[in-house]
Amino acid sequence: MSFAYDPKSSCADEFINHQEILDTLEYAQAHKDDVELCREILKKCGPHLSPASEHGAMITHREASVLLACDDPWINSEIRRLAREVKLAYYGNRIVLFAPLYLSNYCVNGCLYCPYHAKNRTIPRRKLTQDEIRAEVIALQDMGHKRLAIEAGEDPKNNPIEYILESIETIYSVKHKNGSIRRVNVNIAATTVDEYRMLKEAGIGTYILFQETYNKENYLELHPTGPKHDYNWHTEAMDRAMEAGIDDVGLGVLFGLDGYAYEFAGLIMHAEHLEAAFGVGPHTISVPRVKPADDIDPDDFDNSLSDETFEKIIALIRITVPYTGMIISTRESKEVREAALRYGISQISGGSRTSVGGYAEAERPHDTEQFDVSDQRTLEEVVDWLMDNGHIPSFCTACYRAGRTGDRFMEFCKSGQISNYCHPNALMTLAEYLADYASGPTKEKGLRLIERELGNISSDAIRTACKENVGQILSGTGRDFRF
Repeated sequence: MSFAYDPKSSCADEFINHQEILDTLEYAQAHKDDVELCREILKKCGPHLSPASEHGAMITHREASVLLACDDPWINSEIRRLAREVKLAYYGNRIVLFAPLYLSNYCVNGCLYCPYHAKNRTIPRRKLTQDEIRAEVIALQDMGHKRLAIEAGEDPKNNPIEYILESIETIYSVKHKNGSIRRVNVNIAATTVDEYRMLKEAGIGTYILFQETYNKENYLELHPTGPKHDYNWHTEAMDRAMEAGIDDVGLGVLFGLDGYAYEFAGLIMHAEHLEAAFGVGPHTISVPRVKPADDIDPDDFDNSLSDETFEKIIALIRITVPYTGMIISTRESKEVREAALRYGISQISGGSRTSVGGYAEAERPHDTEQFDVSDQRTLEEVVDWLMDNGHIPSFCTACYRAGRTGDRFMEFCKSGQISNYCHPNALMTLAEYLADYASGPTKEKGLRLIERELGNISSDAIRTACKENVGQILSGTGRDFRF
C-alpha cells in the first residue's frame, strides 16, 4: 500500500512518509555541493533572529537535509555560527537543569537497544514504592533540583496509569526544607487520549516520547514484540496527547539505530507535522545516542555518528526549529555536552542517575541502569561548570505555572520576551539554589554572575523588581518569585 506525503494528516505513514524521506535524501545528495543554494537556504535563517513580527518562514526538512549533506567548510562554519545566534536570540544564555527519576524497569516490550527489554534475565527488576519515591524526591531536593522527568517501562500490570498518577501526586506533595519539585515531565509509553487527559489533569509539564527511529521497516525489526511494535500507534502518540490537551510535547530519536540523515529528516518532518496539524511545534527535542548498557552493545548497531556530525545535527535542529527547547543528557561526556551547549542545547540533566532509584543512596547503583552515564559530575559541579562557560544555570518552571504553554509559550518565545521573563526567572531560581545548596566558592561565583546579568534585563521595571526579589531570597525573607 502506498501513501502520499501529507504533513497535516493524522496517519503516521503520511506525515512521516518513507518515500518523501528517500526523495529528500536523494535531493540532498544531488545538491550537497551547490554552495550557492546552501547560502540561499542559510539566508532564510536570518529572520529567525528577529521578533515574531518579522519571523520568517522556517527552512524545510528538505532544505535542512541539503545543509546536513553539504561538506563545504564555510557552510558548516556558518551553520554553527547561526545556531549560536539563534539560540541566544530565543533562549538567551540560560541553561535549564533537570534530573530523570526512574520509577520502574518492568517492561513487556522487546526493544533490542534497551536493557529493560522483557527477555533480559540479567537485570534486576525493580519498582519504587511511594515511600521510596518520597525518599528519592527528598534526595533530589537536597541537591537543588526543581524539575524532574519521570521514566518507566511499559508494563500494564506493574506500571499502570494509576501508578504513574499516584507517583506524580507523591512527587508534588513532598516539601522538604526549602525544596519542592515544581514541575514533573513525563516520559512513558504511548497511550490513549483518555490517559493523556489524566496526565494533563495531574499537572504534568511536558509529555516526552522518543521515536527511537522513523524508519518503519527498521522500527518493526528493533521492536519485535510488545505493544511498542505498533509503529503507527507509537508515532501518532503526540497527536493523541495534543487532542487530550497536553500542548507541550517532546520529540527525540535515538541516533545510531538508523542512518542519521534519515532520522534527521524524519525528526524535522514530525516537527513540521505538529505545526501544520496543531499550530504548535514540539516544546522540546532530545538528541540521545545509543550507549552501552546491560545486555546492550552499541557496536551491534552500524549507524553510529561522529561527534562532529552529532554537533552539526544539533546546530541544524536549532536553526530549523528555532523555538524548540533542546535537551542533551548525561549519556554524553562533559566535552560533547560543552560543544552542544554552544550550538543550541537549552536543557541538560545534572547529577543524574539512570537506575531505578539510587538518588537516596550514597554510592551510584549500576545494576538497574538504563544506560551508562558518561557525565557523572554532581549537580553543583555542573552548575559551577555552566557559570564558568558563561551560562546561567536555571531552575525555572514559571511558564508552566503561569499557563504559558503550547502556542502561548511559542508566541512568547518568538516575540523576544525571553529577556524580560525567562532571564530574570533564571536569575531568581539561581539565587534560590545559591542560598540553599551551594558551597562557598560556587555561591560567590553565582552572586557575581547574577549582579552582571541583571544588567541584561531590558525592562527597567522588571530589572528593579528582579534585583529586589533576589535580595529577599538571599536574606531569607522571600522566595519562589516569578514573572
